[in-house]
Amino acid sequence: MHPSASFSATLRVRLDNHPGAFARLAATIGEAGGLLGAIDLVRVDGDTKLRDVNVLADNESHLAAIVAAVRASGSADVVRVSDRTFLAHLGGKLEIRPRLPLKTRDDLSMAYTPGVARVSRAIAEEPDDVWNLTIKRNTVAVVSDGSAVLGLGNVGPEAALPVMEGKAVLFKEFANVDAFPICLATQDPDEIVRIVQAIEPVFGGINLEDISAPRCFEIERRLRETLDIPVFHDDQHGTAVVVLAALQNALRVVDKRLEDVRIVTTGCGAAGMAVTRILQHAGVRSIVGCDEGGALYRGRAGLNDAKERYAETTNPENLQGSADDLLEDADVFIGVSAPGAVSVEGIRRMASRAIVFALANPTPEVDPEAIEGLAEVIATGRSDYPNQINNVLAFPGIFRGALDAQAMTIDDGMELAAARAIAETIPAEELSADYVVPSVFNRAVAPAVASAVATAACTAGLARRAAAVAS
Repeated sequence: MHPSASFSATLRVRLDNHPGAFARLAATIGEAGGLLGAIDLVRVDGDTKLRDVNVLADNESHLAAIVAAVRASGSADVVRVSDRTFLAHLGGKLEIRPRLPLKTRDDLSMAYTPGVARVSRAIAEEPDDVWNLTIKRNTVAVVSDGSAVLGLGNVGPEAALPVMEGKAVLFKEFANVDAFPICLATQDPDEIVRIVQAIEPVFGGINLEDISAPRCFEIERRLRETLDIPVFHDDQHGTAVVVLAALQNALRVVDKRLEDVRIVTTGCGAAGMAVTRILQHAGVRSIVGCDEGGALYRGRAGLNDAKERYAETTNPENLQGSADDLLEDADVFIGVSAPGAVSVEGIRRMASRAIVFALANPTPEVDPEAIEGLAEVIATGRSDYPNQINNVLAFPGIFRGALDAQAMTIDDGMELAAARAIAETIPAEELSADYVVPSVFNRAVAPAVASAVATAACTAGLARRAAAVAS
């Protein structure tokens, strides 16, 4: 297990004011498997000291066990326990600030009445001016119905809101895009489509998020058909873009080509289908997708429409069997499914110089530490292992580029351009088995992706501001 700031608390403790008191507390925390973080002195009260001690744990139950151990040890009096993650969310993670000063009557008359009426009239006469005279040019709606939130499932719109706020924070931090969370109290596709269509005038792009499959496919398709701004389901396409980028670099490390490798995937939901699609567009010829029932193949009974279409365009040899069966002599495994989807023995049977992307989060499809030496390149969705596949490498830059070009959609060419830009962020001489995808904090990624996406939009004739992007 790996202690993480996600499961951390600040323990306010009262200690005896004499040598060795804190050492006993630290020993108690260490024996319980906790990791000490920052330690602050609050105040000295005669023969006692009040300290704030940050403790990192593996998970919620582990954190509770550490606190219980401290209380039971008698090494300190626990005054208060504050969950640091909950503290970070108090009051939400977003706020709105004006870009213009509002200090004088002149400021007010230009920002609002009567001056704003002239701007409204200008937009009514020339609707495209909305891109230049309002927030539309830099604003994205992050839309969710709360039906497939992280690994939590169908938790509803209120519980989805902290996640969508977080997404908006990432948009701003990495690409200076103003994003706003829109969590809907409906899971009816018709209503979702109508609502998004109705709010479109405010936004330059729509980021669909955490909407369950297969409804997400229909919702995205209908919105793309009816709106003239980018609609991007990040769970599908963001994941796919980063997987392709990482795989391109991983194949360079093991000296193989996309056109030649045999790929097995687990997970045939939104992310799995989008990963397969982008890999095929990039040149992959042999890919077999597996769900909990094994390989998707033509003629398999009980498949829904989306999986039937998937089977029609994959698995050229119409192979059957479990994911473990199909891993024999496979070059690449990509998991976007659940823990235990494949076994260590299955990985052992893969071809030499194998690549394993086990992306289920927080627990991968197979334990990365158990397959060290069996696969040459290993990637996960976690930040505490090398090669983290994280959508934040894709969506901020993709929307930045789309907004800069005032693109009408995001097409396959723009996604492929984004993947190439991410991959090329790592110089060839720096590529290695544990460095095939850049850090999420690499500030060169989003601008590179934005430039590549904007250029691809212009090339495809999808940009309203082609000349501005070219200059």
